[in-house]
Amino acid sequence: MLRLDDVAIMQGGFALGAVFAVAQGERVAVIGPSGAGKSTLLGAIAGFVPVASGQIFWGAAEITRLPPAARPLSILFQDNNLFPHLSAAENVALGLKPSLRLTAAEQAHVAHALARVGLAGLEARRPAQLSGGQQSRVALARVLLRQKPLLLLDEPFAALGPALKAEMLALLAEICTETGATLLMVTHDIADARAIAPEVILVAEGRAEGPFATGALLENPPPALRAYLG
Repeated sequence: MLRLDDVAIMQGGFALGAVFAVAQGERVAVIGPSGAGKSTLLGAIAGFVPVASGQIFWGAAEITRLPPAARPLSILFQDNNLFPHLSAAENVALGLKPSLRLTAAEQAHVAHALARVGLAGLEARRPAQLSGGQQSRVALARVLLRQKPLLLLDEPFAALGPALKAEMLALLAEICTETGATLLMVTHDIADARAIAPEVILVAEGRAEGPFATGALLENPPPALRAYLG
């Protein structure tokens, strides 16, 4: 379980409080008005944004002060964080070893991860030789290869067209089901939340709260969310 106990995030004049718990294996969308702090919340959970007070737990272990690399999670951003001079296989392999000095068994794991996301045969291509959807698949393969129990996604498919986005969301849901990973995904697209997340965390007016049942919240949103949805 991921638990945030009275967490306060302070950045200049910006403040965000968070109190919620997400059960292991749940898929949760993080929604709210632009600028409310959704990405900041993920950054704090991942360890990239400092927490002013409060505690973050994964299970019984407190991870509030752990460096990002020591936390039991993978994070995927909208730009996919692919290195243009590396092949698809090398970009995925970074999830195992930054040195890229892989054993034969590790190379097989990389190939399997790429095949799992539909990129078998494209291992040698660099990002510029791949479509936007294929680049997203490379980034997802790297997350899959790391096998962390908590996945944080910050609008990773926002630049994709509707059909390809739907395909990627379905693949992500399938992977989470297979691995039992817990998912928190920031999205501005309410259709994405409905498609993949039975629950949502609402970030609005300086608070991150929930999880709430997705359908119930969207059918009767609070004023801040209603104003955002229009």
